[in-house]
Amino acid sequence: MELKDKIDKENLPKHIAVIMDGNGRWAQKKGNQRIFGHKNGVKAVRDTVEGAAELGIQFLTLYAFSTENWGRPKKEIDALMSLLISTINSETDTLIKNNVRLLTIGDIDGLPVTVKKNLKELIEKTSQNTGLTLILALNYSARWEIVNAVKQIVADNKNEPIDVDEINNEFFEKYLNTADIPDPDLLIRTSGEYRISNFLIWQIAYSELYFTEVLWPDFRRSDLHEAIVDFQRRERRFGKISEQVKKN
Repeated sequence: MELKDKIDKENLPKHIAVIMDGNGRWAQKKGNQRIFGHKNGVKAVRDTVEGAAELGIQFLTLYAFSTENWGRPKKEIDALMSLLISTINSETDTLIKNNVRLLTIGDIDGLPVTVKKNLKELIEKTSQNTGLTLILALNYSARWEIVNAVKQIVADNKNEPIDVDEINNEFFEKYLNTADIPDPDLLIRTSGEYRISNFLIWQIAYSELYFTEVLWPDFRRSDLHEAIVDFQRRERRFGKISEQVKKN
């Protein structure tokens, strides 16, 4: 029996988030420059997106470029931005064919003009799609998102002091980039690293974490299936005890 056949379609994670790690190490193992790994990582993105859409996953968030990534060598950053543009252009038809809607989170205004333009066009072209929502985290970090939310709250209430009792989780979440997106049920990180790396810190408070040794360019839908099967073996208690969960 294939792993896909073991998946319970009635118990799918609604939202899967992925830290796509290992492109550089994958390339170095093959005696190539890091950008070679990033280019091959696009194949993993394509297969993962198609695999998620095929299963009926509703939301898939991919950590594509963090605010900290600007600290990498300029040559690598320029290559990554160029790769992002070419990937957007080459994958447009595939996203539309698979009924995938594209969204972004992060400080998009901080990206190069050409990247912003291409992203905006693809978001508009896929806005009416009703299948999987693919969310690219670009120029994103969780700490930036939280600080930015606080700044927006202050700006929105500068003329009229806010009642401190109004501030709760629901109030704060309206100011996050993910305001209209459910929290991830499952977070996957590739390459054998056991870190969150400043990704969706608020949103993954109760996510199930799955770590795999597979380097991102080698990640395929079968690896996605394995992560989902592992997820479905777990009991999600959200602070309750096992007996309460089973009773409900």
